[in-house]
Amino acid sequence: MSSYSKSVFFASVMCLVCSLLLTAASSGLKVFQEKNILLDKQRNILASVGLVAGEQSVSDEDIRKRYAEYIQAVWVKPSGEIVTKADRGEQGLPIYLYRKGEVLEAYIVPINTRGLWGKIFGYLAIKNDGETISGFTVYRHSETPGLGGEIEKRWFQQNFAGKKIVNQQGGFVSIAIAKGTVQDRIPRERQPNYVDGISGATLTGKYLTAGLKEILSAYEPVSVRFRKNRINPEN
Repeated sequence: MSSYSKSVFFASVMCLVCSLLLTAASSGLKVFQEKNILLDKQRNILASVGLVAGEQSVSDEDIRKRYAEYIQAVWVKPSGEIVTKADRGEQGLPIYLYRKGEVLEAYIVPINTRGLWGKIFGYLAIKNDGETISGFTVYRHSETPGLGGEIEKRWFQQNFAGKKIVNQQGGFVSIAIAKGTVQDRIPRERQPNYVDGISGATLTGKYLTAGLKEILSAYEPVSVRFRKNRINPEN
């Protein structure tokens, strides 16, 4: 075998070995990656209802325990009826219930909407009155760091707590991001439905506002049931 043939053979073998090693590594890491993704989602769900504080350091095991103790993953039918996964039907929407003892404290809506540069993923928690926001978190996005990327920061997310998704007459209006500060830009009667915007990130606020309204509109039937106290705590 010529030296050229040997070189080609050696290079081919090395490529094959490297490919096999990369494939094995990828497959082996996939399980860990999926576990970390699930854990991050659970942490954000807990944070949306205050069961994990902003920068608080909590062990992975503690996250799992708190999630199992307080959170129940269920589904919502278009009618607003809360059901199990088996009964969800083709149009069922995922939702998470936060229970503290026998009391159903809040429900948590997953956020999956368009941002300026990509998707924004997070969770919005609404108290059991069906109208007051408990908390908001973002666990993945593609927004510009220092601008739209501020949506992941605690200062921005804290603005959502206590805001309303209904107007003074009780009609659904969603929650919106102001172009600037709420106090300076929004009439007093509408301020409960707005949070302060991010300087230099008007488009991120615009897309997030539109996405939240679309998502909360889909969940409005279950919100109405909460407002009318038609939710069975045993569901």
